[in-house]
Amino acid sequence: MDLFERLLKDRGPLGQHSKEAHGYFTFPKLEGEIAPRMKFRGKEVLTWSLNNYLGLANHPEVRKADAESAAKWGLAYPMGARMMSGNSDLHEELEKRLAKFVGKEDVVLLNYGYQGIMSAIDALMTRHDVIVYDSLSHACIIDGVRLHLGKRFVYPHNDMESLEKQLQRATRIIEQTGGSILVITEGVFGMEGTTGNLKEIVALKKKYEFRLMVDDAHGFGTMGKTGAGTGEHQGVQDGIDIYFSTFAKSMASIGAFLAADAQVCDFLRYNMRSQIFAKTLPMVLVEGALKRLELLQTRPELRENLWKIVNALQNGLKEKGFNIGRTVSPVTPVFFQGGKGEATKMAMDLRENYNIFCSVVAYPVIPKDRIMLRLIPTAVHTLKDVAETIAAFEEVVVKLKDGAYAGDTIAVPMV
Repeated sequence: MDLFERLLKDRGPLGQHSKEAHGYFTFPKLEGEIAPRMKFRGKEVLTWSLNNYLGLANHPEVRKADAESAAKWGLAYPMGARMMSGNSDLHEELEKRLAKFVGKEDVVLLNYGYQGIMSAIDALMTRHDVIVYDSLSHACIIDGVRLHLGKRFVYPHNDMESLEKQLQRATRIIEQTGGSILVITEGVFGMEGTTGNLKEIVALKKKYEFRLMVDDAHGFGTMGKTGAGTGEHQGVQDGIDIYFSTFAKSMASIGAFLAADAQVCDFLRYNMRSQIFAKTLPMVLVEGALKRLELLQTRPELRENLWKIVNALQNGLKEKGFNIGRTVSPVTPVFFQGGKGEATKMAMDLRENYNIFCSVVAYPVIPKDRIMLRLIPTAVHTLKDVAETIAAFEEVVVKLKDGAYAGDTIAVPMV
């Protein structure tokens, strides 16, 4: 069969709905200044879908720093891959400050989080090694694991008994191959808001020989006494061997980093293909990250405001009888019973009639009979925003139970 002919016949689990969903449920356009209230299809909506936890995306000091850096450097400098011609004192300064903040010897800057962690897994592991990872790991981890030529074992989310069984299997294999074991999990799981059982995983190092990599994209800046992440929050930062986070969440920017022992970072600098053969992080993003990190460290009120909104939203939803799962982080899922068609109709009702914009998640991401609306609180939301949203949810859940959204057909919004 011709390649393109096959693509047209099988558009994938999401692509099969592209005609109905594009521009509304997928690839929507939020316009205006980055804020809790933006424009969607010409109408103001209260949005809970921006990964802007600390409100830094439009912070005046951040905007000023970004503008001054762009005027000074342009978007091209420095040119080339970092290993060849794209290094600078400021790149190294950012690495030093990040390493000190998260309590590691060194840091490697990454152009993008997704490609960075994939490339790190690929660089670290050989076909003799074994990867053991949490079943709810982000797609970037899954894709990194797929690059691995050796054995890989998955354990159900946060199931420590299963993890130990997989470690026993992995140990038997490396005794034959002479390889090593890498356990990969997340600090905060971005879909349902649970945290990895980092303390229990670190404790297993007393029984098994392995290294631990943690993706803390949603935990960096939001979790822990200083915002240094989920490892700090659980008191086991020293037990995390490779700590990863992105600038795309709390820092509201582009880029990422890996923190580890100096020798490990040095190895990664010289072996991560996605960084060796790609253009360096532009100076605008480096200077912008330095300013964002400064604010993250020196303005605790940003994190305090975030948690004020998180607690008001999550406690308010629970008091009204909503199921928000097991979240212990700012990520706020709200679960309902229903199918894909009901999910889209409910989300459309929220957007069109209540001016509430949040992400809707349905099968195949979650089971067929469930709907999840995911809310991302930020430090710049208000208690009024919280009250307005909970009131809207109270009305739509009644409609859902009364069958107002019934049917398997995905809602097609009017243009």
